[in-house]
Amino acid sequence: MIKEQVIEGFVEELSSKKPVPGGGGASAMAGALGTALGLMVGNLTVGKKRYAAVEAEVYERMTELTELQKEMFILADEDTRVFAPLAAAYSLPSGTEAVMEENLRAASLVPLQIMEAAEKCISHLEFLEANGSVMAVSDVGVAVQFIRTALTGAVMNVYINTKSMKQRDEAKKINQKAEKLLEEGTKRADLVYEKVLSRLKK
Repeated sequence: MIKEQVIEGFVEELSSKKPVPGGGGASAMAGALGTALGLMVGNLTVGKKRYAAVEAEVYERMTELTELQKEMFILADEDTRVFAPLAAAYSLPSGTEAVMEENLRAASLVPLQIMEAAEKCISHLEFLEANGSVMAVSDVGVAVQFIRTALTGAVMNVYINTKSMKQRDEAKKINQKAEKLLEEGTKRADLVYEKVLSRLKK
């Protein structure tokens, strides 16, 4: 299980010629790192008199970030699980098109879920940029860049699978969801990052 591996072990697996873990799992792990930094900012904010007015909401955001982090770990493993049969299907006879189609769809939906989870993270980082400890604002900037990476990485794993699907209407539907998440998510992530940079330069 990816969530039980030490970082070095995961990186070694990622570096190998094995097909999994790959870009999808790495994108999910980037998302997990983003949530971890968001949680750190939250932990540096609560318990301080200066932030007493927002403490309750910070705790709520931290609870949600914790759940999103768990989801990222699950999706990293799920990406490995759904890609393995797809890799095997490429070596099957051409008459197994239905099996291939099912595997391609499954392999495109997991990175789509990674994107959905990443976009949810951004609203919490927006809040922490505006309300979290000023001493940790740079960490919000790093966090949102990890989340942005989760978005921009996962979308490529969507596209590489939908590109091979024969059911083009279904592929188009999945792509449209991914495009919307990418456009809206990166726009919001970039805005948070620019706000952080602006504050750091003052």
